[in-house]
Amino acid sequence: MALSDREWRLVREESWDGPLAMALDEIAAETAADGGPRTVRVYRWEPSTLSLGYRQDPDTVDWEFCEREDVTVTRRPTGGGGIYHDQWGDISYSIVAPADELPGDLMETYELLCAPIFDAFDRLGVDARFTDEQLPAVHQPACYLRELHPAHDVVAGDDARKISGNAQYRRKDAVIQHGSLRFDLDPERHLSTFADPDTTPAEFRERVTTMREQSGASRSEAVDAVEEALADWADAEEGGWTDAELAAAEERAETKFASEAWVRDREDPTDGD
Repeated sequence: MALSDREWRLVREESWDGPLAMALDEIAAETAADGGPRTVRVYRWEPSTLSLGYRQDPDTVDWEFCEREDVTVTRRPTGGGGIYHDQWGDISYSIVAPADELPGDLMETYELLCAPIFDAFDRLGVDARFTDEQLPAVHQPACYLRELHPAHDVVAGDDARKISGNAQYRRKDAVIQHGSLRFDLDPERHLSTFADPDTTPAEFRERVTTMREQSGASRSEAVDAVEEALADWADAEEGGWTDAELAAAEERAETKFASEAWVRDREDPTDGD
C-alpha cells in the first residue's frame, strides 16, 4: 500500500512556542503509532526560538542575548546544530508516520520525505536540490553554517547556498522528519544567539539563501506552496489536533522541552513514565 493510500491529516500553519512545537511532533508520533492518522504539518515559532541539536553543548548559546531579546531556547530530539527560527523568516514542517511504513534505510527515507519539500520549491520557481558536495563548516554550532551534507542539506541558486535543513528522529514505532525552510534572513540576529560566533553576517549571507530571495514570493505564498505540496504528496485531508493531543502536548512541553534538564543537560525527565 502506498503512503498516500493511508490516512493522513494536514495541519496548516500554526504558531507555537518552541517547547510546544517539539512536543506536538512527539504526540503526533504516538498518535500515528497507535493507529491514528499520520501527520503533515506546517508551523511557525512564536516567539522566535533557538532550537539546539540533540548533542549540542549549551555553552555555545548566548543565554543573556536570548533572554534579553525574548528568544526561547529548546532542544530538538534530532541532531545537527542550532537553528534560530525567526517567527517571520522561518517556515517549518514535520512529517510523522509509523516506522514500519517507511524504508529502513536512512537515505531512502530522506529522499522519500523530502520529495514534497522539493515540490514546494518547484511551485515557487526555486531551483533547489540536495547539495552534491560536503562543504566545510563555517561555524559548527549553527546548523546553517555546519558542513553541508548531501543526505539532508538543500541548496538553491547558481551559487548553491543552503536554503533548508532537514533531520529525522527514528523511534521504534514511528519516524519524525522535520525541517527548517529559510524564507527570509536576519544574519546578525541569527548569529547573536550563539556565544562567540567565529564568522560574520557577510559570511553567513555567502552560505545561506532564502525563498524570498530566490522567488520573490510573499510569506503567505511560500507557506501555501509548502502546505499544498505536503497535502498532495500524502493525499492528506485538512485536519487538526484533538483536545487530548493538545493536552498531552502541553504537558510534554512543560515536563520535557521547557525543562532545564532537557535544554541544558539533555536529560529526558519523561523517560520511564
